[in-house]
Amino acid sequence: MTEFSRRVEQVSISGIREVFEAAGEDAINLGLGQPDFPTPEHAREGAIEAIRAGEADEYTSNKGTESLREAISHRYAEDQGMDVDPNDIVATAGGSEALHIAMEAHVDPGEEVIFPDPGFVSYDALTHIAGGEPKPVPLRDDLTMAPETVEEAITDDTAAFVVNSPANPTGAVQSPEDMREFARIADEHDVLCISDEVYEHIVFEGEHRSPLEFAESDNVVVVGACSKTYSMTGWRLGWVTGSNRRIERMLRVHQYGQACATAAAQHAAEAALTGPQEPVDEMVAAFEERRDVLLDGLADIGLECPTPKGAFYAMPEVPEGFVDEVIDRGVVVVPGEAFGEHGKGYARISYAVNVETLKEALSIMDEAYHAVR
Repeated sequence: MTEFSRRVEQVSISGIREVFEAAGEDAINLGLGQPDFPTPEHAREGAIEAIRAGEADEYTSNKGTESLREAISHRYAEDQGMDVDPNDIVATAGGSEALHIAMEAHVDPGEEVIFPDPGFVSYDALTHIAGGEPKPVPLRDDLTMAPETVEEAITDDTAAFVVNSPANPTGAVQSPEDMREFARIADEHDVLCISDEVYEHIVFEGEHRSPLEFAESDNVVVVGACSKTYSMTGWRLGWVTGSNRRIERMLRVHQYGQACATAAAQHAAEAALTGPQEPVDEMVAAFEERRDVLLDGLADIGLECPTPKGAFYAMPEVPEGFVDEVIDRGVVVVPGEAFGEHGKGYARISYAVNVETLKEALSIMDEAYHAVR
């Protein structure tokens, strides 16, 4: 009798989803990793125009349209000063697929993948699906990942390590010095660095730099997406870039699993990337204001929280029973252990809601905190 693969049996439904299902319909949702802003109008129009012109009816190149890849390349040059060849980009069904094909193309059964703990839930799951062995590493007190911790964890069986900055679930931003060190580690140990940069434009303090900028070998691949920067989570449009030989291997996985990213979404993404960037600036400014409201509110409650410098998450330390009490009172937050063993004792709070809703949620969290103390 055919049962199930060991790989899939090692993967469970995300703890984030379990929290959603446990909450009531009228709950205040501070668990969702999704901007609450509309997709910019010029991005929507890009898709509409393509549909009306009959340009979204057929397969595109497996890598994505040439014009989209040129637009992605232009953004890297404009925003980070990096020279990325459009031929070394694969457009994917969101950043999630980009992570998946990067893992599948580089990880053999039994090989290790190092990633942050707490870290994005997909890293562990995708490692298992690729047949690899997850090797989570703890973070610094400020919830950034220390290069020396990664280097100490590398063995002869290590295939890759994942860097995520700005980070989900912590909101931490790695320093340029850290990113330079991650590139050095990839070079010197001949290990792949997968740099998850889907929040690259949502930075409040410091600056975003990519290990790709510093690498002397081709041991860095970068995952990007329109999802967070342009509030396009539903459009499912991301990409991966790296050396040509790595892109060609990832393309083999993408070709058979996806064929190509949705044509209409590709046109929307091209319009977003080449059009006015003011909506991004406005969204980032709003997130920074919300972050400050949240941090002040958490401090007033008595919860300690490292200051998130990017993305739209905060991860305060919370007492036992706090998360359940908050959810029972109608506010969805995610327990830290959903993101790894070292997330225990924390909660992830998304501030992708308006200030008024955030203040209402903080009032409820204050009541919950005193109920469990």
